[in-house]
Amino acid sequence: MSESLKAREVWSKNLESELAIINHLLKSFPVVAIDTEFPGFLRNTPRDAPEEQRYSDLKHNVDCLKPIQLGFTLSDSNGNIAGVWQFNFCDFDLKGGDLHVPASVELLKTNGIDLEENKKSGIDSHFFAMKFKQILAANQRVQWVTFHGLYDLAYLLKIVTQARLPSSILEFVTLIGGYFGRVYDTKRMAQCCPSLSGDNLGLSRLAKLLKVERCGQSHQAGSDSLVTALAFLKMKELYKVDERLHEGFLYGITAKIIKKPWIPSMPPPMQAPPMPRPLPPRIGPLYYRQYGGLVRCNAYYLRPPMRPPYYPPAAYHVSLL
Repeated sequence: MSESLKAREVWSKNLESELAIINHLLKSFPVVAIDTEFPGFLRNTPRDAPEEQRYSDLKHNVDCLKPIQLGFTLSDSNGNIAGVWQFNFCDFDLKGGDLHVPASVELLKTNGIDLEENKKSGIDSHFFAMKFKQILAANQRVQWVTFHGLYDLAYLLKIVTQARLPSSILEFVTLIGGYFGRVYDTKRMAQCCPSLSGDNLGLSRLAKLLKVERCGQSHQAGSDSLVTALAFLKMKELYKVDERLHEGFLYGITAKIIKKPWIPSMPPPMQAPPMPRPLPPRIGPLYYRQYGGLVRCNAYYLRPPMRPPYYPPAAYHVSLL
């Protein structure tokens, strides 16, 4: 595997420059494979669990836990890879008592993730969200590729919105469709390929079956996103998979994600205050006739104002000084 496919490490110091590169490349490489790393599962969902329970467990896990890494691999429809990026977040604080599963955290540390360096030099997800939403708004043609991507997209949605997941799965897929649009899941696509289907199919197993070479360490978001991208391309090549038939479907849920135009919320434009109407020239004290006599107005106008309580609509007299 080419050394150029090594993941580019992104920290707080180089976040803006790397996002600028990604934003530029997305015009020519609009296929983005993603992967996330997070500190485990507080609730483990049985394989035969109903969809409502599956989403309830997803919401509980994602709401309570914090992302550690996010991986992007950019490619085009012809299989050309533009690059791999690995974003390291500072949100998760192991020493600070953030919720986690010890075995999952140990696995990440064994595979090279330095949690102390993440906390020291990592990216603040609030700042990432502010910058990344501008990229989403400017690139509506992007295709998002995942492997068993329910949790990856849920964490990415949490990062972008900086909010808890919605209460229902229909609201969830609506938000995913609004922010990300065209979504594909390689594990679901593998179900249509001979010798690739099966609930036990993991990303490493899929890579081995497809003879996809890994660059980097497993259980790191950059390397896993690259394997996801290469597996997606290889399935289309070897099995002639029509990606259009799988657009919007994620492994584990039946609700389809439908692309919707997403416009970032902007404050309404400020309205200019109305210009004051020019006053008539002052020509002297104003009188109008009432009850048989002349009553003097307190204003110096050509004629009395035409609203109560300053008129009756009677004859008036102007005495020039």
